Amino acid sequence: MVTDWHVEAIERDGYTIVEDAIEPEFVEALAADLARLEHDLGTAPAENDFEGRQTLRIYNLLVHGSLYEAIPVHPNVLPIVEQVLDPGCLVSSLSSINIGPGETAQPIHADDQLIPIPKPHPPTVCNTMWALTDFTEENGATRIVPGTHKAQSPDYGTFYGSIPAEMARGSVLIWHGSLWHGGGANQTGERRIGIAMNYCAGYIRQQENQQLGIPPSLVRGFSPRLRELVGYGVYNGLIGHIDKKNPARLLDTSGVESESDNGFGDTMIWDDS
Repeated sequence: MVTDWHVEAIERDGYTIVEDAIEPEFVEALAADLARLEHDLGTAPAENDFEGRQTLRIYNLLVHGSLYEAIPVHPNVLPIVEQVLDPGCLVSSLSSINIGPGETAQPIHADDQLIPIPKPHPPTVCNTMWALTDFTEENGATRIVPGTHKAQSPDYGTFYGSIPAEMARGSVLIWHGSLWHGGGANQTGERRIGIAMNYCAGYIRQQENQQLGIPPSLVRGFSPRLRELVGYGVYNGLIGHIDKKNPARLLDTSGVESESDNGFGDTMIWDDS
């Protein structure tokens, strides 16, 4: 019933906030490891207004340790996403966003506006923001324009009135990919840290190329459901097969496929001859 309530909010308003979604010890572990990665990788801000000139971002987090494997399959988040999209959804991207003091507001945009299909349309993208610090209006909480998931895409660079999606540390913001939104300006002396866990429908190309970006040797250690989420599965019995076989076979020398029973297994691959 709680999941249904959040799904209905996304359908109505374009977004929802799941309070206390993430275990405090997990939040602490993620924040500590991101600080380590930023140091070890020499992470620096980008030189553009979209990614932010005072913002640190680490992409493709699934290659940076087993800690991150629990994010895409988290039981307080994934069931909501699966209802917004469907159980054949995929990991589109997994990255950190660390907004520093003095950062300006990100231009308002929709995450699916590069997909060339008319709007409004059924959700092709469903994205989430994990709060590893409190998100406030002052420190750059994600800004949203409620209801705009049913509108055309915004004109990039144009000012639009918006509200801050304020939430406490450990909460998760989930939104329809057509919703107008953008990172806020950080007017404090502290950093606003979040993890962007983004999903797409199984028939949409992923933002980060999961199959080339994550070595198969790492994927072999993923849970069966996470393997499917990064693309080692078949959508609706057809999309993504290799010679009418489930690509998960490439991971297991035994030929055993994914253990999860979600209706997207090898036995459903169609013969269109």
